[in-house]
Amino acid sequence: CLLAGSSSIPFLPENPVKEKAKPYDSNEPEKPAGHHQPNIYTVLKERKVDFLEKNQEHHSTTSQSRSKFQDQPSKGKQSKPLAKSDGELQRGFHKSWTLLLVLLISVLLLYVLWSGMLSLLDATSSSRDTQILQAFRDRMKKLKNTYQSQDPNLWKRTRVFLEKHLNASHLHLEPAILLFTAGQEGEKALRCLSNEIANAFALSQNATTIKIDGADKATLDSDVVKLEVDNELSFGFSEGKKVAVVHRFELLPAGSTLIFYKYCDHENAAFKDVALLLTVLLDEQSLRKSLTLQEIEEKVRDFLWAKFTSSDVPPSYNSMDTDKLSGLWSRISHLVLPVWPEKALPVEGCT
Repeated sequence: CLLAGSSSIPFLPENPVKEKAKPYDSNEPEKPAGHHQPNIYTVLKERKVDFLEKNQEHHSTTSQSRSKFQDQPSKGKQSKPLAKSDGELQRGFHKSWTLLLVLLISVLLLYVLWSGMLSLLDATSSSRDTQILQAFRDRMKKLKNTYQSQDPNLWKRTRVFLEKHLNASHLHLEPAILLFTAGQEGEKALRCLSNEIANAFALSQNATTIKIDGADKATLDSDVVKLEVDNELSFGFSEGKKVAVVHRFELLPAGSTLIFYKYCDHENAAFKDVALLLTVLLDEQSLRKSLTLQEIEEKVRDFLWAKFTSSDVPPSYNSMDTDKLSGLWSRISHLVLPVWPEKALPVEGCT
């Protein structure tokens, strides 16, 4: 106010400290141009403008700095979830590969262990088969030395035929059926040898033999004999016996022999890993050694045909006829071998 009342004011030097002070704006009219001293109002107005411009620049710079400072945390906050998400993806990827690797290693280990177990089982089974076969061969060799009158074909064919069923590695599709025959003079040798071969087959497997004698059942009813034979074979094989020998097959009632459809069938036999040895004693006194195996087979077939289909057999539901006998013969005639009489026979095995 004092400055406004003065007519003239001396020149004020520039003072940097006072630049920050707020200049006083007045409505006093400006002095005419060309005055020898600067107008205070003009100086103050210029200082005001400079101050405002600098203050505005400072405020702008400060605002920019603050905005940058405020933006940095927000960017950091936004980058943290992204970094966290990338880390979780990497950890999940690593876990997946780790689990896959563990799974592959486990599968490989299981395969190795399983292969080792199979190899061990195969080795054990092979060792057991070897022992069984060797035991059977040893017994057959002793029998060959005892029964020296027999044809070499009997030993060769019997051994090969039965060894197939002693080897567990071979798939058993049907039982082993052998039919031994002899003339009247070879009756004792027929009984003894069939028992010995059956025992050799069974004992090599630590088993026993089922024995059925047709002479004991010749006078019984056909249905009764059929049921008895069925029970004996079924029970014995179910209990682990591996071979059955049926003596004097021709003396069984004709209808009862149909039960052997069940045990001698090529495809649907009740027990496939067993052997059945049948014996047939012919009516003639002796068999010529000059007969071939084919001729002996035909002789036995004709003999059973006459025995089971003669007029002496009473007709009944279970009686034998030509068709039934044809089916039976095809099942029991896998291998027909002759037995020759022996001069001296051991007591053991002949009962």
